[in-house]
Amino acid sequence: MLKLIAGSCVIESEDLCMEIAGHMKELSQHLNIDYYFKASFAKANRTSGASYRGMGIHDGVDILRKVKEKHGVRIVTDIHEAWQAKEVAGVVDVIQIPAMLSRQTDLIEAAAKTGRIVNIKKSQGADPYSMFHASAKASNAEEIWLTERGTTFGYNNLVVDMRSLEIMKKLGCKVIFDATHSVQLPSGAGDKSTGQREFIAPLARAAVAVGIDGLFMETHPDPDNALSDGPNSIPLHEMKDLLIQLMRIHND
Repeated sequence: MLKLIAGSCVIESEDLCMEIAGHMKELSQHLNIDYYFKASFAKANRTSGASYRGMGIHDGVDILRKVKEKHGVRIVTDIHEAWQAKEVAGVVDVIQIPAMLSRQTDLIEAAAKTGRIVNIKKSQGADPYSMFHASAKASNAEEIWLTERGTTFGYNNLVVDMRSLEIMKKLGCKVIFDATHSVQLPSGAGDKSTGQREFIAPLARAAVAVGIDGLFMETHPDPDNALSDGPNSIPLHEMKDLLIQLMRIHND
């Protein structure tokens, strides 16, 4: 069964999380997709210090708990410091290591010690072979996922090499493709990142055709007014048609 990690980039409000989680749960059940709701309680890797970072770990995790209780969905969130692993472990099912921090040994080990699934995003500057070492640090985890999200060669752009998916599969971990951050243009607007939303669907179709375990896609009812990563998020109302396309490829 194809996994889907989907939600807003950052927790903007309880109502928004509830709306997205409820919509995506219903859609995923209809299409036989293994769904996980994702949102961040805080974002540490902002281009500008003035950018919205989130509501913080205590309020954020409380909202994630409410989403889980109401909709019965599994939860994914990311951490940026080792002490946060224990704080989120009582609520989340998957602890995510951001790409910018995928070499941080203490962070990965702390996430793994919780016994939760650990999803390590491949750094934008790393090759897929180096993820062997990152995954080895998470050996105590319930399960290890590795996520491809594009490689940067500078100049505010990311490039996806589909060979990476095949290489990481050989490491014995679940492989996830992040279709939305892969079209991000880091710092493309000077004080913030932009994105090329029009390329999400073709890249997602290609990754599913290669044969992956899951997809990561950020979605929002109004991406143009989202507080974080709106330019590379999928409008919530477009998710159904896209997922139907992807499941046809997956089931072929």
